Formats: sequence, structure tokens, C-alpha cells
Amino acid sequence: MEKRIFSIQKHFKPLKDPRILKKTSHKLIDMIIIAICAVICGADGWTQVEEFGKARRKWFEGFLELPHGVPSHNTFGRVFSLISSKLFQTCFQQWINEVFDITGGQVIPIDGKTAKGSHYKKNDKAAIHMVHAWAAQNGILLGQIKTKEKSNEITAIPELLKILEIKGCIITIDAMGCQRNIAKEIVEKKADYILAVKGNQEKLEEAIKNTFDDAIKNDFKDMKYSTNQTTDKNHGRTEVRTCYVLPIIYLLGASGFKKKWKNLRNIILVISERTVDGKTTVEHRFYISSLKRNAKKISDAIRQHWSIENSLHWSLDVTFKEDQCRIRIREAAENFSLLRKIALMYLKNETSLKGGIQTKRLRAGWDSKYLLKVLGV
Repeated sequence: MEKRIFSIQKHFKPLKDPRILKKTSHKLIDMIIIAICAVICGADGWTQVEEFGKARRKWFEGFLELPHGVPSHNTFGRVFSLISSKLFQTCFQQWINEVFDITGGQVIPIDGKTAKGSHYKKNDKAAIHMVHAWAAQNGILLGQIKTKEKSNEITAIPELLKILEIKGCIITIDAMGCQRNIAKEIVEKKADYILAVKGNQEKLEEAIKNTFDDAIKNDFKDMKYSTNQTTDKNHGRTEVRTCYVLPIIYLLGASGFKKKWKNLRNIILVISERTVDGKTTVEHRFYISSLKRNAKKISDAIRQHWSIENSLHWSLDVTFKEDQCRIRIREAAENFSLLRKIALMYLKNETSLKGGIQTKRLRAGWDSKYLLKVLGV
């Protein structure tokens, strides 16, 4: 087998087995690979993982040891609840760094998502909230970190940034992550940032708003600025987006803000006019950035931020039914969450079949040859 399946065996094999091993114990790496393949092919729980393994046992015996056959669903559930999610994530990180190339200039949105089904009222366990870093161009999850709740994204994002290879990339984060220490961490990793500014940075938001109000009122007279406009029409909806970028020198109180925000170069206004059924609404959004003044590049990056919602979070909810999943004992919810994302990346990076992710999952389940293609063999 080629690079990807070999690299899974290479990077996940050192994962510490949490069991007291016996002669009859199933090999941990066999269980991981069966689980990944099963989730690719449509499994949404441990019973389905077991049934898939049994149905494809002869196929798996072609490259796995399986000294005691295919584990039961109880064994899968117990073992994955005991595996350290942090060590599992570390193995995943090493695998990503070896197999997928992240080019400079790529947009990397960072955003969080709650797996609602992981809430366990009986044990007073809150639903897990994961913060994700997503490579927009490649369709790859670069890393994730768990928080106790959405508000803890502020402390989780710097920890996530520390484990990422983001040199030369553009990091986009919504208003929750618009924090000075986060901007500093991004710059120190030799990357650029575009951060949304809302009420949590009240003084900065007010200064940006007042600056653009004056600039537009005076038609940007004697100002060096950049602008870009795009129009989208689909399903009876028209949206016109106009992006304005002003150097930091024009910001009211610029010197104070520049001292606080590492490498702050520009302030940004995006005006979105949406017309649906003849009714038009207008929205103003503000951002700060360390990028050079280039409205088209910045506007494109802001739009790509939403790929984390459309390509990752939407797929997890709709295709992988994450919010309906009741796996929640110990580490199992977080580990199964990672299995879904590994499966999603395999499926997204297989381009010979032009259907959606659900169609690819079905095809992989029906056709072993296509599953091999998904695995990069």
C-alpha cells in the first residue's frame, strides 16, 4: 500500500495501548485502521464498525494481522474510551505533517464546534466543544483541541496555534478570537492574521467604524486605500460584497492600537448587500489584519473563512451525523470525533468520483477497489 495507509500504521502504531495486554488481546493498530475504514464507509457507531470489520475480514487480512479476528463492538468502545485523546491527537498531527503539504499563503480558518450528542446528563458531563484549524484550499483538518465550553476558545486557540505548522499562511478567526495574545502568537509563528472585530473589542470596533464613516463621507479623499467588489447570484438571491482596506495610520487613535496589536497594518470594512425576493438588507463587518493593503486578497481570505463551516462543520453534522452520536464514555467521544475527521479528509481528497461526501461513503462501502482509491492505494 502507498503513502497514506503506510503512514497511518507508522504514526499511530506507537500510540500507547491503555490495556493490560493478554495473549488474546486484539492489536491496537488493527482496531484503529478498521475503525477508520468503517467510518469512511458509513459507520456512525461501534456496532457498525464491528459489522463492517466482519463483512470485510478477508480484505483486512490482506494487510492487517488480526490474530484473534475482528473485535466486538464492546471491545472497540472500551478501548477507544481508554485511549488518551491527547496522544491520539499527537499521532494524528504527525500523520498530517508527513502526508499533506500546506503551501504558503493558504488561508487557515480557526473556529469551534460543539458535538451536542456527547452531553451525558447522568454523569454530569458537558458536550465536548472542539476548536478546529482547517486548511481551506486542501480541505484538511490541521489540528484540533478540546475546550470545556465555547467561551474557552480564547485560551484554547493559542494552544492550538503552538502545535500547527503555519509559516506563510493566513489565519482567519471570528470575533471570539480577536485577542492581542492570539495575534502575537500568529505573528511569532511567521504567519499573518485577519481577525473579525465586534463588541468584545468595543473601543477598537468604535474606532474602526468612525474611521470608515468619515472616509466614506469624504469619498476617501487624499487617502491611500484598496477596494474590491464581488457579486454572487444564486437561487433567487443576489449578494454584493464591497471590501475597503485602509492602512492603520488612518485609524483614530492609531498609535495606541498599533502598540497593543502585533504587526497591525490595516483595518477592513466589508459591506454586504443581500437582495432576496426584492428585499435588500445591508450588513457592515469590521476586521483587522497584518497583511499588506490588498483588498482582493483580503476579501478572498475572508470569504474562505466560511469553508470551515461549509466543508467541515456542515459535513460533520449532516453527513456524519455528529450531533446525533451518543458515544460519550471517557475519551471515546473525542477519539471518535477524530476518526470522523480522518475519514472526511480521505473522502475530500479523493476526486475521481464527482459525487458528494455521502455518495463517496456509500461507494466506498459497496466497492473495495474504490475504498482503496480513497485510502490512496
